[in-house]
Amino acid sequence: MEVLFAASVAISVILAILAHSALKLHQRLWIRPKKLEKQLKELGFKGNPYRFLHGDMKEYFSIAQAANSKPINFSHDIGARLLPYEHRIVEKHGKNSFVWFGAKPRLNIMDPMLVKEILFKHEEFHKVYPDPIADLVVGGLSTTHAETWTRRRKILNVAFNVEKLKGTLPVLYLSCKDTVSKWKGLVSAGTTEIDVWPYIEILARDMISRAAFGSFYEEGRRIFQLHDMQADLAFQVMVSSYIPWSRHFKFGANKKMKELNKEMTGQLTRIIKKREKALKMGQKVNTDDLLSVLMDATKKDIQEGSGMSMEEVIDECKLFYSAGADSTARLLVWTIVCLSKHGDWQSRAREEVFQVMGDKDIDCEKLNQLKIITMILNEVLRLYPPSALLLRATSKKMKLGNLTIPAWVHLTMPVIFHNHDSEIWGEDAKEFNPQRLSEGISNATKGSPVFIPFSWGPRTCIGQHLVLIEARIAIAMILQSFSLELSPSYLHAPELTFLLKPQYGAKIILQEL
Repeated sequence: MEVLFAASVAISVILAILAHSALKLHQRLWIRPKKLEKQLKELGFKGNPYRFLHGDMKEYFSIAQAANSKPINFSHDIGARLLPYEHRIVEKHGKNSFVWFGAKPRLNIMDPMLVKEILFKHEEFHKVYPDPIADLVVGGLSTTHAETWTRRRKILNVAFNVEKLKGTLPVLYLSCKDTVSKWKGLVSAGTTEIDVWPYIEILARDMISRAAFGSFYEEGRRIFQLHDMQADLAFQVMVSSYIPWSRHFKFGANKKMKELNKEMTGQLTRIIKKREKALKMGQKVNTDDLLSVLMDATKKDIQEGSGMSMEEVIDECKLFYSAGADSTARLLVWTIVCLSKHGDWQSRAREEVFQVMGDKDIDCEKLNQLKIITMILNEVLRLYPPSALLLRATSKKMKLGNLTIPAWVHLTMPVIFHNHDSEIWGEDAKEFNPQRLSEGISNATKGSPVFIPFSWGPRTCIGQHLVLIEARIAIAMILQSFSLELSPSYLHAPELTFLLKPQYGAKIILQEL
């Protein structure tokens, strides 16, 4: 009798737990979304009615797959290829619209002033966290927040101030010289066709390796390989994880990502120990690079907000090995594509290089005099921003401009739409015209805070100045040695994974000058 009673109690408890869980699921997957839908419509936002569990995602992925299935005719109007579903929703419902990413609505924030407010209030409108996948793939400053972010940012500011960055110029020059020499070796009978994308990736990785870690691409090659594999797996998991908790059941992918992360941590630890050994033996090393600044921070007190643990150092190294190289590579490859297509601007940029530098070695101290190249780089960042979309979240009811945004809402800032908006940039907004930036970005945007290729506000990318220095040196040295022309076999297919890259590479005809 007692056994039957105990079994009955146990069954009752299990049923009660299941009923409670079912109610919570019903609340999360139906009641809350329908309530949010009503609130958003009252705020003036329009979108499709919420559909149980998947929202807009079935159609979202179908349209995205179709958009990426083939290249497009050459055009800088790439928003519909990068964000095809968001593009369709904006066309259908207007700028004040939303998309259902599973059971969560994502509001399209198109007003530049509201974008500025979101990015400035970075703790209130926070990044989507906790996100273990993002932590594995990038980590560091990009995923930390609150006190941890403030402490780390203060330490890293030391490594990325303008004066310290000047010390990287000689090693950046050597990286670019190696790439130019490789290309010269490939040129036969004065011209040759190559896919520049793999070379640009290696160049960008070599530059960040030398500038930040005092090493070479070859030493960090395995780290980059591990990052690429991890990023591919993470992207596959993230795009299919709109159903709550579904990413936790991607057992194979999650296990593999953890294994890759463990190996990457081991590789970074070896580089750090090698630096420690060199210092102990009195060998000459750059004490101003990122790695030295991070290692110095381990000797300080974390409790007092002035130091970092070794785990945090490895976390930041992982970020800069990956994101630091990726941002530069994307900017360089799209700049080469644009200059290859627009020969008039290529000629103007080359004339400037010869006028400022002559035909001898690049004088890195004169980089700031390359005004036309700077205009070109900024125009490329406008048309081909590294991140086509920024994402933030609310965990409580928040005031945004004149709006009251409910909790449990994601805010998407489609940078690519802002950058191609004719109301801000003029009728030629989707054309390559660096001249629009001849009097500065603020004048070109009529004071609108819309040009944010490296985000904006307190969480602006800390490495943006290094990226632009690297890009100026590389483009100047390439133009000094080659003329560039798009190959007839070039396929125009900008693809958005974590950052914007050429889906089929970038085939360019090089002619040595």
